[in-house]
Amino acid sequence: MTNDTKQKADTAANSDGEEEDVFHDARFPAEEETRLLEESHTIKAEANKLFTAACYDQAISCYDRALASCPNYLDYEVAVLRSNMSACYLKLEDWKASVDAATACIDRLDKVVPPATGAVDAEGAKGKQPQESSGEDAVVEITGDDDEAEEELKRLQKQDEKKRDVLRIRAKALMRRARAKMQLGGWGNLQGAEEDYKELAAMDNLPPDDRRVVQKALRELPAKIGQAREKEMGEMMGKLKDLGNGFLKPFGLSTDNFNFVQDPKTGGYSMNFQS
Repeated sequence: MTNDTKQKADTAANSDGEEEDVFHDARFPAEEETRLLEESHTIKAEANKLFTAACYDQAISCYDRALASCPNYLDYEVAVLRSNMSACYLKLEDWKASVDAATACIDRLDKVVPPATGAVDAEGAKGKQPQESSGEDAVVEITGDDDEAEEELKRLQKQDEKKRDVLRIRAKALMRRARAKMQLGGWGNLQGAEEDYKELAAMDNLPPDDRRVVQKALRELPAKIGQAREKEMGEMMGKLKDLGNGFLKPFGLSTDNFNFVQDPKTGGYSMNFQS
C-alpha cells in the first residue's frame, strides 16, 4: 500500500469514526425526545409482558422495536433494552446471542458510569495504589443560598440514584453474560466467565442468591478452565501433527520421528529428533 493510499484509508477511517460520534451525539429537540422515549417505554412494557408469558421470540422482536424508537444517545435506556434481550436469548438457550446482547449493554453502561477501577482482574489489581476519587465520587461542598443548596442536593441525589441503577443493570448483564459463556464452554469463554464473576464478586449490590452462584462458579471455574485448556492444546497438537505428517511424508519421515516434551512449569514444548 502506498503512503498516499494509506493516508486516504486512514482519513476515511477517521471520518467514519467521527460520523459515528456525531450520530451518537446528535440530539432530538426536547419535545421529540420525550415523545420517542415514551413510545419506546410503551413498547418495552409490551415486551416485558411477552417475556413474562414466556413468548421469548416475540419479546425480542418487541425489544427491537423499542430500540428503534429510543434515541440512540440515551445510553442507559438502550442498555436496559439490550440487557432484557440478553435475558430472552438465555431462555432460548441462544448463548452466543445472549453474550453479544449483554456485552452491548455493558458497553453502553460504561458510557454512563465507567466501571470501578479495581473491580476487575484480581491479579492486575494487586499492588496498585488506588486512584484519586473522580469528581462524581468526591465530597461536594454545597454553598450559596437555600434554593441553590436544595437544587444542588437534588442534583446529587439524582446522580447517586442513576449510579445505583447503572450498577444494578450492570450486575444483571454480567450475570447473564457469564452464564452464557459457561454454557458455550471452551477455554476462552470460560476465562471470560471467570472475569465477569470476579467483577461481580467485587460488587456490593448482588442479591444473596446471585452471590452464592458467583462464589460457586469461582470455586469451580479454575479446574474447568484447566481442563478446557488441556483439551484445546491437545486438539491443536493433533492438527499440527497431521499437518506435519503431510509435509514430512515425501521425505520418508513422520512426526513420530520427533519427540515433543512438555515443560510442566511453562506449558511449552521442546522437540527432539529420533531416527
